[in-house]
Amino acid sequence: MIGLRLLPIDRYPQITPPVVRISATYPGASAMTVSQAVATTIEQQINGTPGMLYMQSNSSNSGSLTINVTFDVNTDPDLAAVEIQNRVKLAEARLPAEVIQNGITIEKQSPSQLMSLALVSDDPRFDEIYLSNFATINVLDVIRRVPGVGRVTNVGSRYYGMQIWVYPDRLANMGLTVKDLQSALKDQNSESAAGEIGKQPVLDVDITLPITAQGRLSTVKEFEDIVIRANPDGSIVRIRDVARVSLEAQSYSTESGLNGKNAAILSIYTLPGANAMEVAKKVREEMHEISKNFPQELEYMFPFDMTEYIADSIHEVYKTLFEALFLVVLVVFLSLQNWRAALIPIIAVPISLIGTFGFMLMFGFSLNMLTLLGLILAIDIVVDDAIVVVENVERIMEEEHLPAREATHKAMRELSGALIAMALVLAAVFIPVSFLPGITGLLYRQFTITIVVSVLLSAVVALTLSPAMCAIILKPAKAEKKYCIPQDQPMAGSGE
Repeated sequence: MIGLRLLPIDRYPQITPPVVRISATYPGASAMTVSQAVATTIEQQINGTPGMLYMQSNSSNSGSLTINVTFDVNTDPDLAAVEIQNRVKLAEARLPAEVIQNGITIEKQSPSQLMSLALVSDDPRFDEIYLSNFATINVLDVIRRVPGVGRVTNVGSRYYGMQIWVYPDRLANMGLTVKDLQSALKDQNSESAAGEIGKQPVLDVDITLPITAQGRLSTVKEFEDIVIRANPDGSIVRIRDVARVSLEAQSYSTESGLNGKNAAILSIYTLPGANAMEVAKKVREEMHEISKNFPQELEYMFPFDMTEYIADSIHEVYKTLFEALFLVVLVVFLSLQNWRAALIPIIAVPISLIGTFGFMLMFGFSLNMLTLLGLILAIDIVVDDAIVVVENVERIMEEEHLPAREATHKAMRELSGALIAMALVLAAVFIPVSFLPGITGLLYRQFTITIVVSVLLSAVVALTLSPAMCAIILKPAKAEKKYCIPQDQPMAGSGE
């Protein structure tokens, strides 16, 4: 019962091969340049990684690169990510400096998406950029802290960014290049330590003050006032003279919406082995608390939730499980015509099934469609052991007129070898399926092992609990009443 409470609930077993994703950006480069200068270099290093099946790379004209490396299903995803990170580090010496400066992201791809969270609003003030930025600042980090959540991604990714749109003609007329503009941005938009006043070994100073210099710029006007060049005649060329500065979306490569309205979409993924039902419940509770501080006209919803399908599927499987158990009990009672005899299989079958949950927890299984299906099929198998014991004990009690205890001893001397042989034969049928390689083996492993464990537990119960209950519960059949008529009493119709 403890195992049943602790087992994770999922739709299917974790059979998705581990995937490690590598993301890099080469600003201003074409797809061909990214492929030749970045993708080829990284691919040469990661090729031949232990456990790797294949890799797929995608280079775009926006300068972005994405490489998905797929590993064998038996590979540890954490070790695979570390191995890929080490090999990418070796490739950095041959990569362009701009790529390294923007950073190379290496992350594990979560096997399945749990749910999607959408922030929507009918207020025109809350456009897509505002919603995406609001979700990143106020929602995304909170959801990441929910136990069981593996990864949360902003689908639209419309963060605020300071965009500088350069006028090429003005830049050329003033004899400037984009490189000059980038150098000015780098020099005047940075945090720097300006020093301290009154620090030792200066004497006769009682106070030490740090010097605070202007650091990162934050407004459009501050960026417009950046000096690109100071001419000998005293004139100054600023960014606003050669470019237009605006605070808007950082990128326009992706966008998100819901039902024709602006929306920020967050995709939520679970950790391997997490209880999907429990994680979804905690996410909804967190969103209920966060939404209390939302601005008016801002709402949230879950347009996609895998747990709804999981709950319906698990409910139907549970329903089938109890229906099968009820039918087995009914058939046993009708066939034995004795409530005492029917009570023994009724007790033995649930014990075998409940005991299976403990082994499922030890093996790292989950409650999913396949394991529950295995339990449903196991009901018809495990009930046979208890019925065989009960029927044989009743037969000996009726034929040899022995008490329940002696009849049970004699019945078990006849049945012990048969019960053990039957359990081993059934185990020999299902166990080889669990050794199938690849995804097929993972898919059927939990199914077959669940049946085997329940069958073996049923054999143990049939050898221990069932005969003990037979000796205690079963009673000998009552002798038939015989009526005799005295000799001296006249019979009806004799005329006397």
